[in-house]
Amino acid sequence: MSPFRRRVHGLRRERIHASPRFRDGVFRNTSGVGPDLKKGSTLPVMREFLFGGRRRVPVAPLPSVSPLEVWAKPVETGLRATWLGHSTLLLEIDGVRVLTDPVWSRRVSPSPLFGPKRFQPVPVPISQLPALDAVIISHDHYDHLDYPSIVELIRHEVPFYTSLGVGAHLEAWGVPADRITELDWWEGAELPNNDFRITAAPSQHFSGRAAGDRNRTLWSSFALHGPQHRAFFSGDSGLTPEYREIARRLGPFDLVMLEVGAFHPAWGHIHLGPDNALEALRLLGGGSFLPVHWGTFDLAIHDWDQPAERLIEIAPSLDTHLLMPMLGAPIEPSRVEEVETWWRTISALERHGTPEAADLAPERLVPIGDPID
Repeated sequence: MSPFRRRVHGLRRERIHASPRFRDGVFRNTSGVGPDLKKGSTLPVMREFLFGGRRRVPVAPLPSVSPLEVWAKPVETGLRATWLGHSTLLLEIDGVRVLTDPVWSRRVSPSPLFGPKRFQPVPVPISQLPALDAVIISHDHYDHLDYPSIVELIRHEVPFYTSLGVGAHLEAWGVPADRITELDWWEGAELPNNDFRITAAPSQHFSGRAAGDRNRTLWSSFALHGPQHRAFFSGDSGLTPEYREIARRLGPFDLVMLEVGAFHPAWGHIHLGPDNALEALRLLGGGSFLPVHWGTFDLAIHDWDQPAERLIEIAPSLDTHLLMPMLGAPIEPSRVEEVETWWRTISALERHGTPEAADLAPERLVPIGDPID
């Protein structure tokens, strides 16, 4: 089987062509923003890439813990989240378990030999995941749609919810058609045998897995609605006023997961970064904020820990209820009162060059905004 794009036909093709977002043979952002670098930025970006001297990869694997013992216990507040790296999370919401953008591969690339390599293993293998009720795939980029992970998840007999056109990949890789639900923006689906709804919502990004197939499938954010709790998952997106409409139609949210890494001003329309993520959070109406899409792969030019450090710097002044869980550490947002700067153990190791440097990391606890009741 090939990890590249599959051609669409039949009803799937009809639905794509009927989408208001599909024009002149491709999907388009509402704003008209495309994936190209901002005008005049190509040469400066190349110089920064080649000569910037950035700390783009940590010198050692980041700390992580196994979530298995906690997963075996009930979720007392009804809402629990486990960040497994990049944009992969296990969300437990009102008795429903949802896995987002599952990526377990060592590299996010069409080749197992080349391309961005993960900083550390996922804290738990797919085989040890608890029973899942849904898998969400936001779009078809390699760091969100991972062929080997999908093939292994097929054995779990879990339904997949994704953006228009992405189901062609899944079906070609062996996911039964009756376990694939493709959604256009503002379309939703009820989970079988559960009072739970998954709704696709706008994002500002692009798609494609090979030369010549850019924007042939849709990209989405997703809102998750249980009987008691609501959560929002951004997928990949730049800052868009559509977040305000998402809040109006699908909020308020108890938990908001927004991408903060792989950011650069040259492509700032299609990724958020820390500052724009906090503005997006405001447009979404607030909620506990769990940053994703950082600390796993070298996909940009910034320091590997820049997204986390920038959030620690600016979030307190905005009274943000910031959640920065260690990899694999399940958290119930309403019970989190402080941020532990666990990643600084590696930053200290980089500065001091000895394993004992982990004890030298400053400011391990940082106050955050008031938790949600």
